[in-house]
This record gives sequence, C-alpha cells and structure tokens, in this order.
Amino acid sequence: MDWDKLRIFHAVADAGSLTHAGDRLNLSQSAVSRQIRALEETLNTTLFHRHARGLILTEQGELLFDATQSMSTRLEAASARIRDSEEEVFGELRVTTTVGFGTLWLAPRLTKLYEQYPNLKIDLMLEERVLDLPMREADVAIRMKEPSQADLVRKRLMTVRMGLYASPAYLKKRGPLEAAEDISQHRLICQNQRSAQVSSAAVLGKKLMALNPGSLLTVNNYFGVLQSVLYNLGVGILPDYVTEEFPQLIELLPEEDQHSVPVYLAYPEELRHSQRVGAFRDFVQSEIMAHRKHMKELGKL
Repeated sequence: MDWDKLRIFHAVADAGSLTHAGDRLNLSQSAVSRQIRALEETLNTTLFHRHARGLILTEQGELLFDATQSMSTRLEAASARIRDSEEEVFGELRVTTTVGFGTLWLAPRLTKLYEQYPNLKIDLMLEERVLDLPMREADVAIRMKEPSQADLVRKRLMTVRMGLYASPAYLKKRGPLEAAEDISQHRLICQNQRSAQVSSAAVLGKKLMALNPGSLLTVNNYFGVLQSVLYNLGVGILPDYVTEEFPQLIELLPEEDQHSVPVYLAYPEELRHSQRVGAFRDFVQSEIMAHRKHMKELGKL
C-alpha cells in the first residue's frame, strides 16, 4: 500500500475536508482528491461519504483511519526518541511498577522530576504483572524482584524491609499480638502469594499462615493491604516504604527475622543512551539517597 496515499488519507480523515487537508499538506484540492480516489480503487472500497458539510468516513474508512492513527502515534514516538539529545529531555516515558510502590512512593515524588524536565511526559503504568521490557510494553521498570531477562540494563536501588503492622484501634478491640502463635486470634492481611512480584516478601506470609490465623484477607497489592490495615480489618504485612508515611501504625513482632525485598530499576539495552531514561534513573537514585538519609536521621537504618 502506498504510504504517501495513506498519509493524505489520514490528513483528509482528520480534517474532514479535501480543502483543509490540502492546506495542511501544501497540495491542491484536486491533487488530494486524485490520491483519495486512487486509494479507494486500490482497496476496491469507498472510504468517504461525500456530504454537503464535508466528508464522513465509511465503516471501511473508520477501520483504515484507526490503523493510520496508530501509525501516526508510533511515528511521533519514534521521532521523539530520535530527537532525544543531551541538551533536552522531552517526549513520552512509559514507567511501570507495582501499585503500592507507584502510588505510595513514586507518584508523590514526581513533582521534582517535572520541575526539572517540564517537557517530559510520564505514562505511569501501575500493575502487579511484570511487563515485557524487551518487547517494549514499557520503557523502564521498578521491580520488587531481580529481572531475569539478559538483555536488560538493571540496577539495584534499595532493599525494602517487610514487617507486621496494625492500627491502635484494631489492637484495642482485638487484643495484643505478642508472639507469632498469637496470629490464631487475629485476621492476617497480606499480599496474594501468587502475585507476580511478591518475591521474598512471601516468606513472612507463609510463616504466619502456617500458624493458622483466625481469619485471612489477601490482596494483590500493598496499597490494598495498607487500606485494610488503616481501616482496622486486621494485622498486615507491609513494606517499610509504606509504613513510614503512617507513623500511627504499630509494628508487631519486630524481633522476628527481617524479611527483605530487593528493588531494581531496569530498562532495555537499546535505551541505554536515552536521555529520558537517564533523567528518570538519576532522579530515582537521587530520591533513594534522600530517602536513606531521612531514614538514618530517624534511626531506622
């Protein structure tokens, strides 16, 4: 199929007029019309209904416009990547991480990144599923487990400590939890053991579930676990990056083994020299350093 004809078709469909499309493309109305007729003949279909107020896409035209719209979006993204330079950081950056980390740690800090790079567009994709970076489902990922693919650039950012927490109101109502065996008198709230990035955080959950908790609530992300704990539903297994923002929560069984989760930043090898990725990587590392300094000042490191 002729790319030039598709480009002209897209302009006409977008403008709804041969004349307006011609103005955009610096072509005469008759030249645009000839190209549209030629494309219709090639496809053996009618792409536009001719109307007194302009052109309206047929059903077949809608299908083709969806395809050219997708092509246009991908070409714009490719153009932005090509223009990416050391002098300027701009364009779209697709970042994926878990719901809990993205909502409670990353998103509140993004103001600083936008202040430094106002032309950067972040598409933040929060889900527990591990997106395929080499297949370009995302540009960069922050994961709660070490990436297994060989064609990724990866950097360990920090280690998150897992702990057991409850609200004062819940403990007042249900009584203390002074030993692991006391979980039989409480409702345990934890991330679903089948979650894609639960990793070593599952260790504490498995240990407590083996002690037959009185009741169990599993959630597929830590934001849900946190909300459940805050609303006095039970005792929850949470990472320290969550609980430090909620000092009213009480840590239980701190003498238990420290169960830790590694946090990695990863991106495809082909984006090693991308200025957008580099800017985001440096920003996250800077925030991690500030986070560590803050934790040391609080005596938690």
